Amino acid sequence: MKIAETVTFGGGGLDRAAEQRGKASAEAGPLAQTIVLWRGKPLVIGEARDRLARLPLGHPALAQRHEAPLYLGRAAGEDLFAVDLSAWQPAVADPDTLGGFFDPSEQHHPDLPADHVFVELRGVMTRLSPLDAECAATARAIVGWHDSHRYCARCGAASQPVQSGWQRDCPACGTHHFPRTDPVVIMLITHGNDVLLGRSPGWPEGMYSLLAGFIEPGETIEAAVRREVWEEAGVRVGPVGYLASQPWPFPASLMFGCQGRAETREITLDPVELEDALWVGREEMVQVFAGAHPRIKPARSGAIAHFLLRNWLADRLD
Repeated sequence: MKIAETVTFGGGGLDRAAEQRGKASAEAGPLAQTIVLWRGKPLVIGEARDRLARLPLGHPALAQRHEAPLYLGRAAGEDLFAVDLSAWQPAVADPDTLGGFFDPSEQHHPDLPADHVFVELRGVMTRLSPLDAECAATARAIVGWHDSHRYCARCGAASQPVQSGWQRDCPACGTHHFPRTDPVVIMLITHGNDVLLGRSPGWPEGMYSLLAGFIEPGETIEAAVRREVWEEAGVRVGPVGYLASQPWPFPASLMFGCQGRAETREITLDPVELEDALWVGREEMVQVFAGAHPRIKPARSGAIAHFLLRNWLADRLD
């Protein structure tokens, strides 16, 4: 797919500068910048919430961090780090929205200007520049990995971050641990002029998307596409092709966008995985994207499902 890297979180051009890992913090210059996260939410600037904030390493707000800065790489020739401030407790926080499917609340740190706020990344990802979006996704994924992998999976001892945050070592048994990425297939399955959509139990009303699922050990991408569609919707899939990929740091997936041609049409739902599934024609999908469909809302802008469906409608999957 010629425009594959125009997907959100793709093609930002971050120089990951792996050769600097392990020494970047000690050698960081005065212009080194830091991306800040609070409970997975990036710090952004401005009324439009369309710019990722970058603070100097010595900023007073960063004194509340519990871990050393994580090295992301270089952007515009300068070193770029990520810091997690999740230990900070805002004066006002609604427990009903924090950690939900989508958290619309914003948090402001008292040591920062009024236009610096922590926001849900899924709410602003399409407003950020490609570089800012890639940096935010990378920071969220690596910070989340450290938060959920503090103990050695081999012996259970507490592990320690090394290599500027790109590795954790176990001092007890010597095992090295590396950031986890979970491979996921997401499928544009068509039958003639129709595409297969589904919705999971508990999704917001009207939310439908392409079918998706984790790739299992020993399985190819193509086999995973066919298995997941059969298991979830009872539809047999023939030829499968790759279209595009998207890092999806919620919490740590890499989405492999594929297209597949259905060989059967009858739908048999797995109710554990899907609440509903249906075939939608091109003309009806135009209505969905226009926000005029009585039942189906368009996939979230910025997600690879939206990207694939939009380009299927525009006949730009080559």
